[in-house]
This record gives sequence, structure tokens and C-alpha cells, in this order.
Amino acid sequence: MQLTKHWAAQLDDYTIDLAWSPDGTLLAAASAAGPVALLAATDGARRHELPGHEGGTNCLAWRPEAGGGRPEAPDSSLLPTPDSRLLSTGGQDGSVKFWDATAGQHTATAELGRDWVEHLQWVRVGDAAPKKPALSEANGPRSDRAEGGAAPCALLFAAAGKNLFAVRADATLAHTFKPAAKTITALAAPRQGGCIASACYGGVTLWDTDDFLAQKELVYANGIHALVWSPDAKWLVSGNQDPSVHLWIPEQDIELHMSGYETKVKHLTYDHTSRWLATSGGRDCCVWDCSGAGPEGREPAMLPHDAPLSAVSFQNTHGLLATASADGHVRLWSVDRRSPLRATVKMPAPATKLAWSPDDRQLAIGSEKGAVYVLKCEA
Repeated sequence: MQLTKHWAAQLDDYTIDLAWSPDGTLLAAASAAGPVALLAATDGARRHELPGHEGGTNCLAWRPEAGGGRPEAPDSSLLPTPDSRLLSTGGQDGSVKFWDATAGQHTATAELGRDWVEHLQWVRVGDAAPKKPALSEANGPRSDRAEGGAAPCALLFAAAGKNLFAVRADATLAHTFKPAAKTITALAAPRQGGCIASACYGGVTLWDTDDFLAQKELVYANGIHALVWSPDAKWLVSGNQDPSVHLWIPEQDIELHMSGYETKVKHLTYDHTSRWLATSGGRDCCVWDCSGAGPEGREPAMLPHDAPLSAVSFQNTHGLLATASADGHVRLWSVDRRSPLRATVKMPAPATKLAWSPDDRQLAIGSEKGAVYVLKCEA
């Protein structure tokens, strides 16, 4: 396996977030200073430079492409227009901004208050999500139905301080949730949609994304830094301050706990089969086998680095795991092999973000020095 440099670009500050467009033609790269570069996947050319947020941009999220389950009469504010790519950004100015990435134009702003917007998550809702029984009249109507009873396909969920908001693509608010007890530290949604998990010190709340009611409270008496759902939506996993990893099967009220990490666990990633869970929390990437009854009683695979991990990311539909450490090394692994290491590259500066292109052929790396590298992954 080889990782070869495809192209590089330079931002004006620390690379705080990276995200590929759903069609894989653009890479959005956010500078901590605020600007967002839209870079062509083919050669890294700057298609557009978006001003981002005053004071700094914190996070990026592309709206998912409309697909199966599309309503017959959707809310037009929530679905793409032909040939458009919609990018959302959250910033230190307390706002969420929406951008037409094709035209490079700002389309709308949702002002959410004084707290920094630090987490964004698009979620498929309504007819695009798994079917659920409709609420009875006694429980009240659903909060965000389009005319004619059709539901939108995706909403953006944004966390700012203790507050969680559901925002439409035209920047109007679909719902404001009851404030959390503490600052919201992570958001995660299953790929199938229908639910958003929000974490703060003390636990995780699962919210229904159609009627915005709380589905379940998952108590965890410590700080939570990261959340991830397994692709099959069986497992919800938190990376914690204590330091540990905690797993829930929410539908069965089952919990597992793994401790003994060197440092706080801030990075989590699942492979596309939902079997392998890779975690940071020290100089080794710890990979757990979540098949069957889960990792309890199993020894994890330990994939070594010489410095603390700064990012971990499985491919979208293939089996390679990318890991990055504070000494600038990026490594590729096949976790199910007896000799799992496939490739190693040394970057000029430590990686802050890793992002696989939708087709898994390119790995984007953002660095502390503001450089963005895209490497080709070839056998």
C-alpha cells in the first residue's frame, strides 16, 4: 500500500476542520482564523474562498445528498436545488452560516446567541429516516411538517454552549431544545437518521429528529469528549475524560465500559462493517472487536505510534484505518491482518484532521501549521 502526495494547499491558520462534499469534487478546509477554502479534488485549485465567521470558524458540515425515501412534496428549503452543494459552518460569532459551494456564495445565517457554535450534524428526517409510528393527537402533532403532510429530508442540528437547535437550510429554526445541564461537548447521528445524540458532562440524551422529543437518557458520571454511532446503529460510543470508552446498546439498555487509557479519549471511528472500533487515548490506537456481544472480555489490537494520537479515521466503505500522531506521522492499517501496518508517511507538522474522500481513494490531512495535504491511496 502506498500513500503518495497528490496536492497541497495552505490556509492562514491552524486547520480546524476538513470535510469532503458528498459528490467528492470539493474539499472544504476551515482555518481557525475564520476563512474556509473550497478546494478542487482533482488538483487542489481554490474554487472559492469563503469569509467564514468573525473571530473564527469552528466546524463544517455538508448537507447530505437527497436520496431514497425522498418525499413527494418536500419542504423546498431543506432539499438541494439542481447542481447545488450546500455547506454549513459554525463559528465563534454564535451563528450558523449556509453557503452555496457551487457559486461560492453565502445564502443564509442563523443567529443562535452569544455562545460559540462548536458542533454541527445533518440528520435525515421524515420519509428519509426509518419509519416510526405517527404521534397520536394526545401527544400533539409533529413540529416540522411541510404542507400536505410531507416531511423534509434533512435538518441541521447545531450545538452552542448548553443549547441545541434544529435549523433548516434557509436558516430558520425548526426547534430549540431544552438547555442541557452542562455545555454540549459532542453530537452524533446514526447513518439511518431519525435520531440525534447530544453529550455533556453527566451523560447523553437521544432526541427524536421528527418530533424533537427525548427518546432516552444515558447517564455517564464524567466528561464526554467524543461520540460515534456504529454504522448499523447498534452501538453508541463515547470517548471520555476519565479516561475511558463507554458503549451503549440503547435499544437493549446494555452498557459496556473500557478503561485504562493513558489520556483522555478524544477520537473515535468505526469501520463500515460496524465490527471494528478504533480509539485514541495514548500513543497506541486501540481497536476493539464489537462483533456479536461486543468487546467485553476481548483483548484489543494495539497499533503503535511514538507520540500521542491526534486523529483516527476508517475509510467510508473499505477497511483501511488512518491514524495520525503528534510527531507528524500518519499510518495506514488493515486491522484484520496479522501484520496490520500498510504504510507510513512523515508530515511536516502534526495532523489535526483526517478525512477520506467519499470513494476512499484520497486521504485529506489538515495540519497545525495550516497546511492541507491530499494523498492518493494506491495498492
